[in-house]
Amino acid sequence: MLKQFVLLGSCVLMLAACGKSETAAPAEQPASAPAAAAAASAPVVQAASEVSNPVGEKTFKSVCSMCHQSGAAGAPIVGNKDDWSPRIAQGKDTLYKHALEGFSGQKGAMPAKGGNPSLSDADVKAAVDFMVAKAS
Repeated sequence: MLKQFVLLGSCVLMLAACGKSETAAPAEQPASAPAAAAAASAPVVQAASEVSNPVGEKTFKSVCSMCHQSGAAGAPIVGNKDDWSPRIAQGKDTLYKHALEGFSGQKGAMPAKGGNPSLSDADVKAAVDFMVAKAS
């Protein structure tokens, strides 16, 4: 029990330290580049796992990735179907509840809102949807 508490506390501290991320502005592309013009006019087809979810992706990158890219505290790794299948089988309502309220089970712990209480419920649900889509 103490081990889980220490592990959960460590995850919360790590998540709190990375709550804000900054990205560089994209570099300008030369207007005369024919390859860029051709690529811009080509239709884009996205796979089911690449459906646009900018809010979920932003939340994942700024908060969730700390644990869900490495498997810290038993977190299912994003994109790993074996990790996510049993969780997805429980239904989205259960996934949302665990992500929003926190959860401690045999495989690990999930702090409420990923340890960032300032996240809105909608942002947390979007991040869950983003990760589920990557595992589908």
